Amino acid sequence: MKERSENITSKIPAVLALALILLFWWAICASGMVPSYMLPSPVDVVRAFIGDFPNLMYHAKTSLQEAAYGLVIGIGLAFVIATVMDRFMWLDQALSPILVITQTIPTIAIAPLLVLWMGFGMAPKITLVVITTFFPIAVGLLEGYRSVDPDEISLMRAMGAGRYQIFRYVKFPSALPHFFSGLKISASYAVVGAVISEWLGGFEGLGVYMTRVKKAYAFDRMFAVIILIVIISLLLMALVDLIRTVSMPWTGVKAEQKKEG
Repeated sequence: MKERSENITSKIPAVLALALILLFWWAICASGMVPSYMLPSPVDVVRAFIGDFPNLMYHAKTSLQEAAYGLVIGIGLAFVIATVMDRFMWLDQALSPILVITQTIPTIAIAPLLVLWMGFGMAPKITLVVITTFFPIAVGLLEGYRSVDPDEISLMRAMGAGRYQIFRYVKFPSALPHFFSGLKISASYAVVGAVISEWLGGFEGLGVYMTRVKKAYAFDRMFAVIILIVIISLLLMALVDLIRTVSMPWTGVKAEQKKEG
């Protein structure tokens, strides 16, 4: 009961801050300082969200598919790259600059090239999601592998363990917290990356929907899409936290021990 009360209390400042932002937004719109066609009121946005909800869900389905496919491929690619880089130092020295370079190029600059090369289907969208999501996961895994205490590895070797056993029982468990931290960032990037790629062409998706309502100057619907993207991103991050809790039950035990101590 006490723990639940603390969890509720810790969320009060965030709720109050969000309420103040919405109140300030509504006050600006109600005062007429900004024309309604430039900044719709929160009430108009909620009405647009509810009224166009079936259409939003139709386009969100495509964006979520692109984000999910790209994120899964990004996780697999990051795992392979990080594991190989940890195993071979010369490969780490060769690939590290390339990984950094891939993240310095703006996604909005890559997207037109991908559409030109791959067409207007899902392929360029998924590719862009992979590019934007694999880096945080790869970096997290690599840092996790290298955070292992050398004495633990020496002990495993003294007990006759091979490379696979050291990786399975020492390195990989140590890398899991770093992996989920990177995955949490990548999960939010995945939806944004899919929407950005849809701006430049396509037939379905939230990005395509945004370009259509923008041309119609229906900015209340634009804000409704933005709110939906935020909700989806938050739900994905919450899902990552849930998977982390299930996959690493010992972290909850450690947290409770710290509180009791």
